[in-house]
Amino acid sequence: MTSHEPVMNLRPLGHTGPNVSAISFGASSLGAVFRPVDEADAIRAVHTALDLGVNYVDVAPAYGGTLAETVLGKALRGIPRDRYVLSTKVGKYTAPEAYGADTLDYSRARIRRSLEESAARLGTDYFDIVHLHDIEYQGRRHTEWALAEGLDAVWQLKQEGRVGAVGVGTYPMDLWRRILTTLPVDVCLVHNHYSLHDTRLLDLLPIARRTGVGMINGSPFGSGLLTERGAPGWHPASPAQRAVFRRAAEFCAAQGTSIAKVAIQFSSQHPDIPTTMFSSANPDAVRRTIEWAAEPFDPALVAQVQTILEPVHDLDWF
Repeated sequence: MTSHEPVMNLRPLGHTGPNVSAISFGASSLGAVFRPVDEADAIRAVHTALDLGVNYVDVAPAYGGTLAETVLGKALRGIPRDRYVLSTKVGKYTAPEAYGADTLDYSRARIRRSLEESAARLGTDYFDIVHLHDIEYQGRRHTEWALAEGLDAVWQLKQEGRVGAVGVGTYPMDLWRRILTTLPVDVCLVHNHYSLHDTRLLDLLPIARRTGVGMINGSPFGSGLLTERGAPGWHPASPAQRAVFRRAAEFCAAQGTSIAKVAIQFSSQHPDIPTTMFSSANPDAVRRTIEWAAEPFDPALVAQVQTILEPVHDLDWF
């Protein structure tokens, strides 16, 4: 790993969250969530992000059935703990031999055990943020459990000094409105709601400002929809919807750019969103993405791309 060369200013993540870089690193790709990865490349991807000024790294035990946490732990070994802000998640688990078959458990005992297991894999005894993970999964059968016993369990860990900030990572907009207006959270990891084709995160910003909650913008590439490669097979977008995204990608290519570049530039440059989180296990792609995000986007080009994407604007996928 080379010397630290920060290129990003740090921003406060709400009233009680840590200071984070404008671009943050999601470690889901390290768990081969999108495609197979080489461990050495994945470790270099983490080091590249840190060397370029990224200071916030997020992971979860469910990514790759603990694979992402295991690889990230290897990448962070030997790096001073004050060099990075670290978050993980609790409540959603996937066995390595049965990836995709999720178990949801928001009990106090499982959350405490989960944090101990994550701490061992990641080589730390303190997490800057812990998120309740995907509380809407399995038809919302576990949502109330998560927001009662689960949320209280994470708050208890914060009171014990094991956790710095309490967060939630979920998708449905109605749940976000409820969480932000009625429940005690420090930060929110909102994914797939501030990108070229979905800008509903903007509806939450006034509430977040009023309550002092830090907003993390996840999935600027729309879980792969806004890339040349396209979304992985597990994404529920229909063939017709995927064709819309392909047309947008082809249009960008005809303009001499890429849909991924336009996507990260647009998603990461809103002044009221503290950090935008992307994921990659490819060190070259990490460097390229961070460099792209530092360049101002072209409003006219963005408007043209959003016109192409109008048929899929603000659609919900579950």
